[in-house]
Amino acid sequence: MGQKVNPKIFRIGITRTWDSKWFAQGQSYVKNLEQDIKVRKYLVKELREAGIDRVEIERNHKKVTVGIFTAKPGLIIGRGGAGAEDLKKKLHLKFLKNFKITDITLNITEVDRPNLSAQILAQSMALEIEKRMPFRRVMKQAINRVERAGALGVKVGIKGRLNGAEIARSEVLTSGKIPLHTLRADIDYSRTVASTTYGAIGIKVWIYKGEVFEVQSRKSEPVREQRLKK
Repeated sequence: MGQKVNPKIFRIGITRTWDSKWFAQGQSYVKNLEQDIKVRKYLVKELREAGIDRVEIERNHKKVTVGIFTAKPGLIIGRGGAGAEDLKKKLHLKFLKNFKITDITLNITEVDRPNLSAQILAQSMALEIEKRMPFRRVMKQAINRVERAGALGVKVGIKGRLNGAEIARSEVLTSGKIPLHTLRADIDYSRTVASTTYGAIGIKVWIYKGEVFEVQSRKSEPVREQRLKK
């Protein structure tokens, strides 16, 4: 029986940090955690076409800041910022009723290299599979995009009734190396589901971007250095 560990959680406090930054105790903690989970699920589902990389949430007892990192910020912001305002109102009505709408800040940031984001890659693969593209072609094209972006390794796994087959099976394609046990390795991981007429098809993506080292800068402050393939 395989004991799987999420590569992101495994490296929190070493090469990664938390996506939610706030402090609470007791029932306040439970309430804030529930809000964060619902906000993230809603944004990833509603903004699939925009390619969401991650959602960061910072809050205190008066204000909350939601940071959305996306490959296509124009689809979210809309003409004249109308889309961002509508999204803020929806978040307020659905999840953040305990805050005033003026105390909710929405920061939309463009991702520099979307092909190195496991979340964006998994979402694009799910959209292509839902459009009935052959799953092997989708997997190979995804790996080629990641390799051209400069990653040192990539692994793509897909499982379910592939191409509408009667029996579900799994397929895995790997390129390069994926050192899952090396703590200094910067590995991005994501999983998602493609909803097809034959049922749900699960997708998992691992991307190895290089190793992260602590380097002393001129101001004697620790700086992250990342080694990527040139």
